[in-house]
Amino acid sequence: MRSLAIRLTDLYRSLRPWLAVLGARRGRLWLGAALMLATLVSALGLLSLSGWFITATAVAALSVPVFFDVFAPGSGVRAFAVARTASRYLERLYNHDTVLRLLADLRGGVFARLVRLDARTLSRARAAQWLNRLTADIDTLDNLYLRLLAPPLVALVAILGFALFAMLFLPAVGWLLLALLLPLWLALTLGCALWGWRASHRRVDRQEALRVRAVEQVEGLAELTAYAALETHLDHWRAEEQGLIADQRQLGQRTAAANALTTLVIQLAAVGVLGLGLAALSSGVLSGAVMVMLTLGTLAVAEGLGGLPMAFTQLGATQRAAERLNAQTALTPEQEGESLQSGGAAPSLVYRDVGLRQGPRWVLRGIDLALAPGQIVGVIGASGSGKSTLAQLAVRAFDPDVGELRFDDHVVAELAPDSLRARIGYLTQRSELFHDTLAANLRMGDPTASDAQLWAVLEQVDLHDWAEALPQGLQTWVGEQGRQLSGGQARRVALARVMLRNSPLVILDEPLSGLDAATAQVVRAALSRWLAGRTALLLAHESAALPGCDSSWRLVSDAGGATLQKI
Repeated sequence: MRSLAIRLTDLYRSLRPWLAVLGARRGRLWLGAALMLATLVSALGLLSLSGWFITATAVAALSVPVFFDVFAPGSGVRAFAVARTASRYLERLYNHDTVLRLLADLRGGVFARLVRLDARTLSRARAAQWLNRLTADIDTLDNLYLRLLAPPLVALVAILGFALFAMLFLPAVGWLLLALLLPLWLALTLGCALWGWRASHRRVDRQEALRVRAVEQVEGLAELTAYAALETHLDHWRAEEQGLIADQRQLGQRTAAANALTTLVIQLAAVGVLGLGLAALSSGVLSGAVMVMLTLGTLAVAEGLGGLPMAFTQLGATQRAAERLNAQTALTPEQEGESLQSGGAAPSLVYRDVGLRQGPRWVLRGIDLALAPGQIVGVIGASGSGKSTLAQLAVRAFDPDVGELRFDDHVVAELAPDSLRARIGYLTQRSELFHDTLAANLRMGDPTASDAQLWAVLEQVDLHDWAEALPQGLQTWVGEQGRQLSGGQARRVALARVMLRNSPLVILDEPLSGLDAATAQVVRAALSRWLAGRTALLLAHESAALPGCDSSWRLVSDAGGATLQKI
């Protein structure tokens, strides 16, 4: 009992933050539960009243001719039938809409916390793991209301309500139902939860491991083949798959056993009610019609219990998903440090003997680079030489292992990351666009920008005429990841967004990639004008892919790490 109490306490602690999210929509949840109860009551009423009506009609036909009103019970049967259909439809429609709203709340909250994390924090897990938690783990939590909270509550109310209803006619039947169905309810909820806890809890981690392994298999297929490691990787994949299948098989078997128990107990309860009814009928205490009504009503209670085994054998998975999401939401970006004022004059940026490791290997070693206020410095180098790493150090995505960076008179490692990034306009190698309008994507650079400012910056990146020809102009949706745009157009939209920030320090990583020669020439000239008076670090594969620079350096890699050479 002590271990059970500990486990229930852990369960509550894990689910408490997510129960609070559900509580924000408690009105919809109670209404959804009421619709579930209305559906079950209609099913109980339909089967019970139909049994009473058919039996009473048959008895009346065989006895001495008497007056028998068929219209009232017939109307009741039709009313219950229509109510069951309507309430079932409304319940499914309403509750699924509620669950979709809850999932949106959960995903929005988790994503909002995720995007605030810095690169160092995000590096604790693979991208596939973060994605799995944002999708699969939150999908697992949709069981919380639709299967784990409302259905058992509705089933319990139905059991108690029908037992009390039966007591009005024959108290012994009500007590028999309580004696059989309440333990069954406990077995299908608490019992199934404990029985399937370990396997379902373990299944969440195994599913993630299998998904990560699949992503690694696809992304690293060339490397695995080149190093003759493909078969070994597949063996690990198969082993994880077999473990997951074993857990799923075990959970399926236990769910089937619980369903069999439900059928057995409901049938025993129906036989018991029928036996008590026959005894009462022979003594004249109960009519035959009521006896049949109570027996069929007992069978109808099974509808409320049928979904509980499947839901509660998976309770461990819901708890594990909540634990993982709780651990993720507890992560916070490193905000400690001195704050900078936004705006201001062009700053200096200095790398002093900077070195950075990646495992045992040095990525950068002995980097000395000074950007004076208002100076434009270009760094060129081959793919993988460490150019983007220089930029990430400047925005404090991570700190160097040796040496230091200075932003004006401040050590970058001692600055609050958000405060530092507010002074920097950073164009990464990827053109990150969201499934929203062109205007919304641009205003991520400056939320207060007017339409006139948007058109002006589009002119600078040679997109004004293209945007003007769009069906809805600035309000045209660009598609997920900017799929409605070409690669060059997406790149220029991302560049325009950086230009809107109007930052005193600018870092541009491959600003002209994906552009044809003519367009690149136009954008290069516009960038040269816009960069005047700003401090800028420009990164590219070759000098021709950059605007004019005050000085240029080449990043050269060797076994000891990449170093800079003056051009």
